Amino acid sequence: MDSPLDVKLSSALGGRTAAAIEKGFGLATVGDLLSHYPRRYARRGELTALTQLPIDENVTIVAEVIEVRERPMRAKRGSILEVRITDGKGILTLTFFNQAWRSKELRPGVRGIFAGKVGDYRGTMQLAHPDYELFEADAAEASDDTARKWAELPIPIYPATASVASWQLQKAIGVVLDTLPSLADPVPYAVRSDRKLMAYSRALELIHRPEKDSDWGAARKALRFQEAFVLQAALLQQRAIVRAQLAEPRIPETGGLLARFDAALPFTRTADQVAVGQEIASDLAAAVPMNRLVQGEVGSGKTLVALRAMLAVAESGGQSALLAPTEVLAGQHLRSIAKTLGPELSAELMPTLITGQLTVAERRKAMLHAVTGQARIVIGTHALMSDSVGFFDLGLVVVDEQHRFGVEQREALRRKGTTPPHVLVLTATPIPRTVAMTVFGDLDVSTIAELPSGRVPIETFVVPLAEKPGWVNRVWERLAEELATGRQGFVVCPAIDSTQIESPLPELGEGGGGRPSTGSGSGERSGGVANVTDVLAQVRANPLLAGKRIEALHGRLPSDEKDSLMRAFAAGEVDVLVATTVIEVGVDVPNASTMIILDADRFGVSQLHQLRGRVGRGGVPSICLMVTDAEEETPARERVDAVASTLDGFELAQKDLELRQEGDVLGSTQSGGRSSLRLLRVAKDGDLITEARALAQGVLADDPSLDGHPALRTALERRLDETSRDFLAKN
Repeated sequence: MDSPLDVKLSSALGGRTAAAIEKGFGLATVGDLLSHYPRRYARRGELTALTQLPIDENVTIVAEVIEVRERPMRAKRGSILEVRITDGKGILTLTFFNQAWRSKELRPGVRGIFAGKVGDYRGTMQLAHPDYELFEADAAEASDDTARKWAELPIPIYPATASVASWQLQKAIGVVLDTLPSLADPVPYAVRSDRKLMAYSRALELIHRPEKDSDWGAARKALRFQEAFVLQAALLQQRAIVRAQLAEPRIPETGGLLARFDAALPFTRTADQVAVGQEIASDLAAAVPMNRLVQGEVGSGKTLVALRAMLAVAESGGQSALLAPTEVLAGQHLRSIAKTLGPELSAELMPTLITGQLTVAERRKAMLHAVTGQARIVIGTHALMSDSVGFFDLGLVVVDEQHRFGVEQREALRRKGTTPPHVLVLTATPIPRTVAMTVFGDLDVSTIAELPSGRVPIETFVVPLAEKPGWVNRVWERLAEELATGRQGFVVCPAIDSTQIESPLPELGEGGGGRPSTGSGSGERSGGVANVTDVLAQVRANPLLAGKRIEALHGRLPSDEKDSLMRAFAAGEVDVLVATTVIEVGVDVPNASTMIILDADRFGVSQLHQLRGRVGRGGVPSICLMVTDAEEETPARERVDAVASTLDGFELAQKDLELRQEGDVLGSTQSGGRSSLRLLRVAKDGDLITEARALAQGVLADDPSLDGHPALRTALERRLDETSRDFLAKN
């Protein structure tokens, strides 16, 4: 039987209202609408500050009418009704064209909620043709006690659009609540009782129709816990489903491939590499599929750990598939793995590359090696998931840079195994504990924090052009000095050309002033966002870099051209690469000692840390220069300063969590759709998430099929039905 929450809004509200709400917010069912919680609460007696209204933005305000006047239009026939409203501090004008009848309801002394886009007409702020709802006047004639209650009644203010105002949402939600039957609570009674949480139906009623502030506070507490509990139960259930499958144990032999590889290693593995290797070996030896995330600093040896797992699988005749996010990185992995294995082991394991840019003949040959089992290690991009790519005995799936992929891609590869393969997920983006629990809760997590010995720390400097515009010349001087010693460098831009930004902006509108200049030898500034096309020309023309081999690398280049450029750079045939974030992960050129990031405030904390990690890999002193025009104390500048202040990726991950706006914690696809977090705040609710996980674990341990908890089972099914595969997809 369908839940009342699954009823379509078109049935509950009528087609026109439902269509407007779905178009504006993507809300299609009663459950969707009731989960569209108020962003704040106003009071009828509360007058919101008019002095801080932003121009050209839609606002919802509570105010009182102080003056109404009608005047004729000058240029054409008709009249304008001007209504002045106040919050006690500022004054705003409402204008209505040829609607004099509104003066009968908009009288001095009445209060209401007004919504519209703030405009500026001859220096006066105004709302043209705003929507409004006036408060009922009979409260003034009621008893003092009734009037006080009326004035203190919280008014829910909802996230709204220009076409659907807050009170229209309030009315629609009221219609739904009036006919909503009592709902079964997904949080078991015993859990609610211990935490003194109200029941689900009561919480929905009071978050949308509170009578006092404590009502919505208690409702939010209950619904926030329910969100954490259902999310953790979903992740734990996914984990249990995987562990219920049977996998082929992969145990290396004494004196086998793995032993030969370890014996030939020219260095000693770090303690973290050994510990994580043992965790993986234990997983591989079990008859249930490994499902493990390995997070580690840039250059900490995650690929080595994964390669050892591939060798363990290969000993039993199994194959490993390594999924990389870009062709540049896939090609780099192929060369790096072949080099690390050495000629003898490479010949036995036949590492093979499959990408979308191979010629027909190359692709056919590579696919034949994979399907016959000759290639024990297959490396590729999304092309690996093509139906035409098959494996003889897929024993291990390795996903590199997990944040670039969703769970669907991981599952598509997993299904290519005749028995469920083991899965190893790698990320060089350190993950705070609460995020790991919230986003990767279905995986076991291992951490490699220790860097190999011999690494020389990278010096990082912010070049603050807002305060020190002349410093741009020193950027290019510093690059020239490094090149003069025989080293190489990167210059990274957020855009390919003036029309296309390849790297998404972290938080739009946070910049501190104009965009950073790319600069030139003469200190000239170029307008707009730093882009590869313009910067390449400027750097080549810079007399300080005369005679140097400078090339461009970005995502629009053909695959073979990108690959040949990376080979040339790795071989020292190119001195400087002017690139986009296509070089963000996996590029390993030990001779590169300089990283210059232009418009650094255009990148997120994690991206800046990843880009910096492209240098300092060869045991020589390295520098990273982050050029920005963002002014001090702006959020954009805070990100850049945070990265410059430490090389510790785990510390930065926590800072990143604190700097990000709520809702963006899970990545861009989780920032606002139906499947995003609603009340739960990963940055603040770590203890709540931990507690909810432990309680959900207890429920699932006692009742794995949830036969005794039908409401929780229904909630989990709804979460998956809401395209929440996207939510669980770690995108």
